[in-house]
Amino acid sequence: MRVAALISGGKDSCYNMMQCVAAGHQIVALANLRPAKNQVGSDELDSYMYQTVGHQAVELFAEAMGLPLYRQTIKGTSMETGRMYTRCEGDEVEDLYELLKYVKEKENIDGVSVGAILSDYQRVRVENVCRRLDLQPLAYLWRRNQEDLLREMISSDIEAMIIKVAAFGLDPDKHLGKTLDQVESDLCELSKKYGVNVCGEGGEYETFTLDCPLFKKRVVVDSSEVVLHSADAFAPVAYLRFLELHLEEKQLTSPEKLFAINCSCEMEYNKDHISAIAEENSQGEIPPCIWKSSHPPLLQYCKKSEWSGKSLNGYQWIKCTTASFLPSELSVVDAAAEAFSSLQAVINAEGLELKDVILVYVYIRNMEDFSAINSAYVKMFDLCPPARVCVETLLPDGQLFSVDCLVHKSTITTGEILPCSKEVMHVQSISHWAPASIGPYSQAIKVGEVLYTAGQIALVPCTMKLVSGGVWTEASVSLKHTLKILKAMSREATLHHVLLAHCYVTSSKYILAALSTWQKNLRTHEKNS
Repeated sequence: MRVAALISGGKDSCYNMMQCVAAGHQIVALANLRPAKNQVGSDELDSYMYQTVGHQAVELFAEAMGLPLYRQTIKGTSMETGRMYTRCEGDEVEDLYELLKYVKEKENIDGVSVGAILSDYQRVRVENVCRRLDLQPLAYLWRRNQEDLLREMISSDIEAMIIKVAAFGLDPDKHLGKTLDQVESDLCELSKKYGVNVCGEGGEYETFTLDCPLFKKRVVVDSSEVVLHSADAFAPVAYLRFLELHLEEKQLTSPEKLFAINCSCEMEYNKDHISAIAEENSQGEIPPCIWKSSHPPLLQYCKKSEWSGKSLNGYQWIKCTTASFLPSELSVVDAAAEAFSSLQAVINAEGLELKDVILVYVYIRNMEDFSAINSAYVKMFDLCPPARVCVETLLPDGQLFSVDCLVHKSTITTGEILPCSKEVMHVQSISHWAPASIGPYSQAIKVGEVLYTAGQIALVPCTMKLVSGGVWTEASVSLKHTLKILKAMSREATLHHVLLAHCYVTSSKYILAALSTWQKNLRTHEKNS
């Protein structure tokens, strides 16, 4: 893809660019949001989205890379601060929209590099802008282990200096102006003692990149001054203001070395472990089914939508919304649109809305029709789409697909704690974490204390292609993705907290691999708990 990189000058945006290049993408332009000139306190704006400390040196950063730089003045403020973002005039996010819209027109970009690590606030807003502009966000650092990530940045020849400190234990006199390798041990110690995030994701510190393998020249700081922003006795806030800088020539990094840096997804499964599971069960027979289900989404043939009774907690199932197909009468798209329109009417008739749908099971006769069906589905759900499971299966003659929905009247949380609030995880960025939600579904939805997850298949997250290795590998990787989503929604969640799980296989001979992988992981989690 042709990619524009959102940069602040810091280590995260820089290292994510390296990950983009290693994944085969082409960085064609840089984009930066800057404070207005002569604005009081412009070195350090009170922004939830953007790092502005060090903005004076961003143009040299671009020159060091030999790439065009597009900049936009931050005119807005943080107005829409909820967990989800919807377009809001006057919000600083709209400045980002205008910037990327202009870059897309000028550079014909397909994707956007963003150095988000843990901030859902930042990620959600960048993804909102990218969705509106039909751009793919690339966030390869998302939810990486923080100590591993810091160590990896340093070992990858990123030279970034601390230009702001704002945490207990970080001393302006001791730490400002020092490079990451010089403060790594201090950061790890502060993390153990006080919970300081070693990568600075809690706002503990900010950096400026002086050199990295992508630079054709390195940035040299000739002079700077310390600005004390807040003289707190325990956690003073201070930053460096650059006064004079220049570029100097350097030995260029060889393309071979650059592309060798973490060019593949860090799939967190051990091949020996998978082989051990397969060998352990190679002589065994298919174990008996250990799961029993009393809920409706197991496919049943019916002619029209049916409502279940409402549970004590307000849950209801809508079963068997179907689409019939006669080639001479309707196209696949029209048949799908008609079926989903009917589903919406049924939901509205019960005094509910589409946003009350939290989980959808879609059973399709032929996966070749998925794209056409999905084009109608996407028009149904926009903000906070439900979690979704989609499988190909046998259906009655003339039936394209059948849909079951779980609905619950709840309130989408905006940050505050609400009774029966709905918390949504909808990660659309491609990363090394888990498969991106390329389509109108959320990875997970939490209603109260109950968590619902979308179906997971064994895709390599950074390529979104099916992992090689056969059914044992697929079973292990699919379960790894599910566990990552559980952990992202609740740190304490393990397989022991799962009340109900569905596993779909294409042949009964694969049941052994699925059950054995589940049981092996269950025993592993039991030993570690």
